Amino acid sequence: MRNNLWNIFRKEVRELFRDKKSLSMMLIIPVSIPLIILGMSALFESQANKDVTEYNRIGFAYEMSQAEKSIAETMDIDVVKGTEKELEKKFADGDIDLYVARDGKSYIINGDSSDTSTYSAKLMESYYNTYKEYLQQDFLRENNIDADQMMNIITVEERFADEDNFFAGYIKNYAFLFIIMAITVSATYPSTDTTAGERERGTLETLLTFPIKSRDIIIGKFLGVTISAIVTGVISLILSIISLAAAKNIFSIYKGVDTMYSPVSIVFAVIVIVAFSFFISGLCIAIASKSKTFKEAQSALTPLTFISLFPGMIAFMIGVTGTPLISIIPFLNYVVLFTDINNGDISLLNITLMFVSTIVYISIVLVYIIKQYKSEKVLLVK
Repeated sequence: MRNNLWNIFRKEVRELFRDKKSLSMMLIIPVSIPLIILGMSALFESQANKDVTEYNRIGFAYEMSQAEKSIAETMDIDVVKGTEKELEKKFADGDIDLYVARDGKSYIINGDSSDTSTYSAKLMESYYNTYKEYLQQDFLRENNIDADQMMNIITVEERFADEDNFFAGYIKNYAFLFIIMAITVSATYPSTDTTAGERERGTLETLLTFPIKSRDIIIGKFLGVTISAIVTGVISLILSIISLAAAKNIFSIYKGVDTMYSPVSIVFAVIVIVAFSFFISGLCIAIASKSKTFKEAQSALTPLTFISLFPGMIAFMIGVTGTPLISIIPFLNYVVLFTDINNGDISLLNITLMFVSTIVYISIVLVYIIKQYKSEKVLLVK
C-alpha cells in the first residue's frame, strides 16, 4: 500500500513540475504579492503626505476678523471670499475645496464626502480650534484672569511604545490575505487537471485498471496538489518579506518603524500556510472530482478564490479577533489566527482548535472523495 501511495505521489509531483501551466500558477502568481504591497504602500504614502496646497482653497461666506486672517495665513489657507451662493457655485465647479458659512456664533462647514473635502474639513477643524483658543485667551485677559493658568489646568504627555504604525500593521495583514488567495488559485489548476482533466483525457480510467486502492490514488493526488499549494504559499511569504523590507526603504511612512514580520509571526505564518494548503487542496479535489470536464471543474472552483479572500478581509476590516468558535470556522480561522499572532496575541488554544478542525475537515473530504472514486458512474465519462 505504501509503495502504491508513494508511486502515485511521485507521479503527481513529476507531472506538476513538468506542466507549464501548473508551474506558472505556482511561481508566477506569488509575483503579484510584491506588486500589491508596494502599490498599497504608495497609496498610503500619497494619502499620508498630501500637500496642504491640494486642499487649502477655502471659501468664507462672512467677514473674517483680523485674528482669523492671521491664523489662516499661518496655516497656509487660501482664503476665497464671497456670498454663500457664490461659494456654493465655486465649490460645485471645483474652484474651492470647501466653504464656511456663519450663523451668529455657529460656523457651518460645507463640503462633500470626497477625499479632498475630508482633508479640508480636518484643516478647518484645526483652524477653528485655534481660533476658539485665541478667543478664550482674549476673554480671560480682558477679565484679568491668568490665561495660561486657566487654559492649562492639566497637561497631557504622550508616550507610545516602539511598535508598528497603522500602515505597517495594515499592509502586513493584508499581504497575508493575498497569500491565502494565491494558495487557493495555485491549488485549483492541479486539482482540476488531476481529476476532471485526467478523466476527460481517459488516463484516469487506465490508472484504475492497476491493482491500486482508491484510497492510495486519492491521497497521492491530494498530497501532490498540497505540495503545489505549500510551495506557492512559502514563495509568496518570502516575496512578502522582501517587499516589506523594500517598502521601508522606499516610503517615508515607514520611517523608524519595523515593517518586518517578527520571527514568531513567520514561524506561525508557515504553519498556517501548511494547514490552509491541506484544507484547500482537499476541498478543490472534492469539487473538481464531481466535474466531468476540465472547464466544468474550473467554473465550479472559481468561487473558491473569492470565498478564501472575503471572509478574512471583512474580519480584518472590522477588527475581528480570534475566539475558540472562530478558530474552527473554515477560511476565517486562518486569517484571524495569523492577524492575532502578528499583533502579538498568541493563543495556544485557538491554534490547537485550528489544527484539530482542519484535520477533521480534511478527513471528511478525503472519505467523501474516496467513496466517489469507488463508483464507476462518478469516475467514467459517458
